[in-house]
Amino acid sequence: MLIVSRPDRTGPLARAAILCGVLALAGCSSTPVEERTDLRDPYEETNRKVFAFNMGVDDYVLEPVAKGYKNTVPDGGRQAVSNHLRWASMPSTAVNSTLQGKFENAALATLQFLVNGLTFGFANLAGDDEEVTQEDFGQTLAVWDVPEGSYHMVPVLGPRTTRSLGGTVVDFAMNPLRVFGTGEVVQTVNTARAPVGAVSFRARNFDAFNNVKYNSLDPYARTRSVYYQTRQGLLEDRIAERAGSAVSEDEFDSLFEEEQN
Repeated sequence: MLIVSRPDRTGPLARAAILCGVLALAGCSSTPVEERTDLRDPYEETNRKVFAFNMGVDDYVLEPVAKGYKNTVPDGGRQAVSNHLRWASMPSTAVNSTLQGKFENAALATLQFLVNGLTFGFANLAGDDEEVTQEDFGQTLAVWDVPEGSYHMVPVLGPRTTRSLGGTVVDFAMNPLRVFGTGEVVQTVNTARAPVGAVSFRARNFDAFNNVKYNSLDPYARTRSVYYQTRQGLLEDRIAERAGSAVSEDEFDSLFEEEQN
């Protein structure tokens, strides 16, 4: 049940996961309506097989590595990694905020990226950055009224809708380290970002993730449900603008928040 948070823009593993996901979508056969546990999941039979694969990756790789990371890396080190991953999302946030007409958020994201670029984002030199609301291209597509599409379980990356998977492909192309050249350090950080992001996310949500994984009657269905709830939360401000109220969620890290309450 591998669920990575906000995509950590580029890297061979990430690109391979997206390619596998696209190929999987092309080869999927639809599950009959009467056999689906959710009408939004027309490829449920194939998705469950991919989910089983992701569970195996989590069992043998992510969970033990995340446990070691959580238990051995000091809080300050883990915070530095989280700072870097958030910094790496700022170009995507700036572009998507602009495309959504959120110009103040775009300006704040750009400022955060430029200032913290002095340390590749590992140290937060700009002070409190909670005012920056992270935005992805899947959310931009929703603003443009692109249909959500079907539910898909993508190898390694985890759950996506057709719309959010398309957004993921675009977000992966927004690699912030390109502006720093192609030096050895840059290449090393760039290559490591996707696996480090997966481990960091898994460690931050370790107990809640395991609760879904080990204590749910149907972990696949539970993961699908939480994914839809989370994406709905990320889109609440777009819905609220039309309805006249405002509720929004900033971080995709809240994926398992209700499991912790």
